[in-house]
Amino acid sequence: MSPKYDTAEAYYELIKKFAAQKGLIFNPDEQGIVWPLIEGLFANKQRYGHPTCPCRLADGDFELDKDIICPCRYAQADIEEYGKCYCGLYVSDDYPAGRDVDFLVPEKRTK
Repeated sequence: MSPKYDTAEAYYELIKKFAAQKGLIFNPDEQGIVWPLIEGLFANKQRYGHPTCPCRLADGDFELDKDIICPCRYAQADIEEYGKCYCGLYVSDDYPAGRDVDFLVPEKRTK
């Protein structure tokens, strides 16, 4: 990992830029949702070398994990259908607007 991103805070700044470029919106619950997930992503990046979703079990093998590298392969479809991705880091622009914020997005990963 580049020394430039050697803290969760620095990694968060990187993720914010990436999310903005991809049109992804962070969950408005920064303390309860966003920060714990950023810390989990950062820990997984340090542990495995790639930022796998902290809400899923990773193998540590890039090829086996590439579908759950954040934002995961399922995120966009989940956001469109449920208003948030599986872990809740990214949300739709109208979130929560009449949605149950505690609703669990069904797992689409079959591995």
